Amino acid sequence: MYKTLIDRLIKENNLTAAEYLMLIENRDEIRDYAAKKACELRNKIYGKKVFIRGLIELSSYCRNNCYYCGIRALNKNAERYRLTKEEILSCADEGYRLGFRTFVMQGGEDGYYTDELLSEIIREIKRRYPDTAVTLSLGERSYESYRALKEAGADRYLLRHETANKEHYAKLHPKEMSFENRQECLRQLKSLGYQTGAGFMVGSPYQTNEDLARELIYLRETQPEMVGIGPFIPHKDTPFADFEGGTAEMTVFLLSLIRLTLPRVLLPATTALGTIDPMGREKGIMAGANVLMPNLSPVSVRKKYELYDNKICTGEEAAQCIGCLSERVKNAGCEIVKDKGDFKNEIRR
Repeated sequence: MYKTLIDRLIKENNLTAAEYLMLIENRDEIRDYAAKKACELRNKIYGKKVFIRGLIELSSYCRNNCYYCGIRALNKNAERYRLTKEEILSCADEGYRLGFRTFVMQGGEDGYYTDELLSEIIREIKRRYPDTAVTLSLGERSYESYRALKEAGADRYLLRHETANKEHYAKLHPKEMSFENRQECLRQLKSLGYQTGAGFMVGSPYQTNEDLARELIYLRETQPEMVGIGPFIPHKDTPFADFEGGTAEMTVFLLSLIRLTLPRVLLPATTALGTIDPMGREKGIMAGANVLMPNLSPVSVRKKYELYDNKICTGEEAAQCIGCLSERVKNAGCEIVKDKGDFKNEIRR
């Protein structure tokens, strides 16, 4: 019965929330079949390629107070830093030498990084390395800001929607943060021509299986080019410090369902998944993921960008990390490639 639902998902992509829920609640019986079909679909579109994105964590300052995040403004124990333009460009130089062809500039919502400063950095990266893509993950900004950064040369923007349930969103964020504004930002990004990434935490506080089923409907309806999911991992200095974390098992299964729902999606096996399971990233790739995001940030600041506790790879040099990941990906039956890894609009025949 559950195989029939997976087959229908592949062929017709019209499962209801109740049918997704059925798969989620009976995943032990279907996970291997779902992973097999997800990998077949990924390989049909992208081959066995795994794309690497060089992550540059710009700043641990943030104006927001999301209840789950270790760099929330009210966390007085957070170590704060900002990378300079020169430091960011140095990270890109090192990354390009190592084979990265996408750079992801990520940070808290920090007003220090004005449109003018970010535009200068984006233009300089594109001038030095015209064969690369620049991805931004800098939270909610204005339409005018998104447009200016797109005009400067930014190609992609990652903005996790966190949850498709407005009531759930309100339990994860303070009242001054708006579910509607987050949704509007994603619409604006798509309208401006960004390859746009959405995503959510798996096992976040108050999340239900019904919420997870709703996430899959939301992704099908909004059609992001990228989806980032990872397990919720508590941080000791947040209001959610004592909540139970999400599981690798559920995260990996949802990666398969996302691949089957959005066949062409660029889908990371995240650092958070590798943090809670030593084999997490390999399991993600074997479930249909095709992106990894090693850290290019200076080693001196990596532990300061602590969104959750016990983050892995904070002491590794980028070259070390690539060598390690190459072996892991090979063991998972795929290969890391030097490629921008753009979203494919058509399935290969």
